Amino acid sequence: MGHFWTFLTYLNSLAGPTVMLLYPLYASVRAIESPSKLDDEQWLAYWILYSFLTLLEMVAAPILQWIPIWYQIKVAFVAWLVLPQFRGASFIYERFVREQLKKMVGRAGKDHKKEHEAN
Repeated sequence: MGHFWTFLTYLNSLAGPTVMLLYPLYASVRAIESPSKLDDEQWLAYWILYSFLTLLEMVAAPILQWIPIWYQIKVAFVAWLVLPQFRGASFIYERFVREQLKKMVGRAGKDHKKEHEAN
């Protein structure tokens, strides 16, 4: 049973970087080279969300260390973001991130316009 657990440990160690970095890097390069803009949107959304998740993980590290399966949850979530069958990154970007950005940019644009008019 010892060799099996060692194998699972190595598999777990390889799954994260493969799902979170290697495949997305490969797919991003392919997307840039393809004429379609749909895949560009998926991979730009992925990198935005992955960056946000990484920042969140840095800030919440003291809390996340108490969740024993945090890494497995993260890998499963990122797999959902990455896999073309789900297009999770595009889904989350369209449903949640885009609206927040519109609000922030709209507010910043109004503030900038007020500053410009005051000068």
